[in-house]
Amino acid sequence: MKRVGFIFPGQGSQAIGMGKDFYDHSDVAKKMFDMASSAINTDMKSLLWEDEARLGQSLYTQPAILLVSAIAHKLFENEMGIKPVVALGHSLGEFSALCSVGALTLEDAVYTVHNRGLWMQEACDGKDAGMMVVLGLSDEATAHIVDSARESGKEVWAANFNSDGQIVLAGKRGDLESLTDALKGAGAKRAMLLNMSVASHCPMLEPAAIKLKTVLEERLRDSFLSPVISNVTAASYSSKAEALDLLPKQLTMPVKYKHSVAGLENEVDILIEFGHGSVLKGINKKVTQIPTISVSDMTTLEAAFEALKD
Repeated sequence: MKRVGFIFPGQGSQAIGMGKDFYDHSDVAKKMFDMASSAINTDMKSLLWEDEARLGQSLYTQPAILLVSAIAHKLFENEMGIKPVVALGHSLGEFSALCSVGALTLEDAVYTVHNRGLWMQEACDGKDAGMMVVLGLSDEATAHIVDSARESGKEVWAANFNSDGQIVLAGKRGDLESLTDALKGAGAKRAMLLNMSVASHCPMLEPAAIKLKTVLEERLRDSFLSPVISNVTAASYSSKAEALDLLPKQLTMPVKYKHSVAGLENEVDILIEFGHGSVLKGINKKVTQIPTISVSDMTTLEAAFEALKD
């Protein structure tokens, strides 16, 4: 039997129309759409298939992505019944991972990330917040430039360590833009501001982290079918107490995605990505030799069944 790890994407994987194939072909998916809609009093069908403007707002982006991931996982689980060695996600995806191992119900997960997105936006309103992707530069070289800038008074931080040569920074947009020449001078192939109005995984989100912990205390269950890997530590946890410590910190500390995946090299034989697109599959090719299967619609779901039956 293959040792399987479940992985879940974060913001940036969304697109109009996602989840429709599941909805059109599965009564389970229809029921989950209704449950998510009730949890945040929002028509999820309209949001995911018609309202591109709202889908781009964090408070709606996050529950939308989580819903599609949860459906993909549920349909897979109903057919295969495989218990993962471990589950992990990229940023928001950590909440999808918690849902997959029973630590959050779908309704509680959707409610939590809806508010998480709202509080992230509120924490950044009026602060010229943004994010920048840096390509082709080592962690050390990037950190040196970022740390030096912060010592000089600029509000910039490393936010996501996705793969070697791909780091995302967060902070004030003007301060991020001011790093462009230094980053390119050090050898970066690209330093580009992203179309985001929040600064994720940095101290600017401290107000959101405080509010998030309160909701998690109410909604998290101390029931983990499998351990979950923390974005903060790249190590696994399997209790509510640990989650309550780590998940608020996740908002203000960098995502150690590449470290998390690299640590699975001798632990799992295959990774299955649940959610729209194949964002993590693409990143994983640069991080690990472990093969990744993506499940984003009924066709890729069937392909995953066949791959695991071999």
